Amino acid sequence: MILFFTILIIFATGNYLVNANPQEPKEIKPYAEDWYVTPEDIIWDIIFPAIDKRVIKEYGGKENSSFGWGKERIVNIVYNNNHSYDISIRVQVPDNNNNPFEYAEDLVKVRVSPSCDSPKISCSHGFNVEVLEYKHLEQ
Repeated sequence: MILFFTILIIFATGNYLVNANPQEPKEIKPYAEDWYVTPEDIIWDIIFPAIDKRVIKEYGGKENSSFGWGKERIVNIVYNNNHSYDISIRVQVPDNNNNPFEYAEDLVKVRVSPSCDSPKISCSHGFNVEVLEYKHLEQ
């Protein structure tokens, strides 16, 4: 009888455990109300994950390069005829010699393709961010 109830409980609650979704906050609040956010900050938030993965790939996942790299500045933004943007950004990656004040300078070209979910836009791609080119400027 205990075995029967145990199996019944597992089947009855199993579906709830599998389909558990993280709860959304009931109210979305600003992270900091007195922050001034620039367009460059917004662009950076969008392209950061793609660049981060590429820096780790280029430098073999070494701890200094994986965690110590940072953006220097956006160099160029080009609007393409397929409703996408090519963004060139200069980044600094800690030098492999473990010198905390020496950095390699790299140039990363990223294509951001916003969603075309509107009949007013003549394109057919979804949202995508991809690294097109990675250049080591100093070596």
